[in-house]
Amino acid sequence: MTRTAFVSGASSGIGRATAVALAASGFQLVITGRRRERLEALAQQLAPTPVHILTFDVRDRAAVEAAVNSLPAGFQSIDVLVNNAGGAHGLAPIQDGDPNDWDLMLDSNVKGLLNVSHALLPGMKERQKGHIINIGSIAGHEVYANGNVYCASKAAVAALTKAMRIDLLPLHIRVAEVNPGAVETEFSQVRFKGDAARAAKVYEGFDPLKPEDIAEVIQFMVTRPANVHIAEITVLAGAQGAATLIRRE
Repeated sequence: MTRTAFVSGASSGIGRATAVALAASGFQLVITGRRRERLEALAQQLAPTPVHILTFDVRDRAAVEAAVNSLPAGFQSIDVLVNNAGGAHGLAPIQDGDPNDWDLMLDSNVKGLLNVSHALLPGMKERQKGHIINIGSIAGHEVYANGNVYCASKAAVAALTKAMRIDLLPLHIRVAEVNPGAVETEFSQVRFKGDAARAAKVYEGFDPLKPEDIAEVIQFMVTRPANVHIAEITVLAGAQGAATLIRRE
């Protein structure tokens, strides 16, 4: 029987790579994001894997609920949810931070995760099965200078993951967190408001993780037998010792 995976933020980076990896493992996919043209290109790449596209912003609870309720019958039974959508906005000490950036991070990284999970959990509850992977960050476990609200949002993801795992245990729903370190994606371009040169400097002098590295970890986690529950994994680049400790050469 074909399993269905729902991947948020699938238009780029870790989400896109995860969709590719899960398709290779035999999953059919619901891929979501705000940039439909990118999702359509991904769906074409994944052919002949069955793919359904949903376009919404995870911060908009009503849009999330409407999108999930619109799923055709063949895509309604979600076996795996990958809560990947989110990001970092700005890098400044708390006294100089932009409250608009704070809202973006808390609304996408925390409330967005809750919105998508809330929309899909009734079906998982009814079927008494499911597997949720929340994409956290090393930043959720190590606060660093100027990372304040982003770190707080990912610390919330870590706490929510543990709480969800406890609450959903009686329903046979597994919940896990993947905490990437330095992954070269559009992450830094978003954080630095499109400043490509500044973003590139983040990854200079070492070999960062690639989105595919994280996708392979997720693929492994969701293909374990029912008696195996990998609850949390932290993945650092080979040259990385901590959130901000990187050996550059």
